[in-house]
Amino acid sequence: HVQLVESGGGSVQAGGPLRLSCAASTATYSIWCMGWFRQAPGKEREGVAFVSNSGGTSYADSVKGRFTVSEDSAKNTLYLQMDNLQPGDTAMYYCSPDCDSPYYSGQGTQVTVS
Repeated sequence: HVQLVESGGGSVQAGGPLRLSCAASTATYSIWCMGWFRQAPGKEREGVAFVSNSGGTSYADSVKGRFTVSEDSAKNTLYLQMDNLQPGDTAMYYCSPDCDSPYYSGQGTQVTVS
């Protein structure tokens, strides 16, 4: 079982940036697909951005052009660079070592955009 620790969340004004990090307890190069998910109050957890160990990425339509997912295998860390944040991005953000398992995650990190 992979342990995950998300960090980097906070409060930001609309239009501002944040960078989230997700430290994994195992070698991320061995994970086929890692992803970021988010969950707003009263809503289902949804996929935001995904990266495969071949370098391929995919994004939810709502964040395309604003968010960038990347992975540093030397640090076993997944990142999510979020630019031009909007109030609709307010949510708890989680990372997962399985792109098909949104609830296989750490404790999450809160992002609030006002």
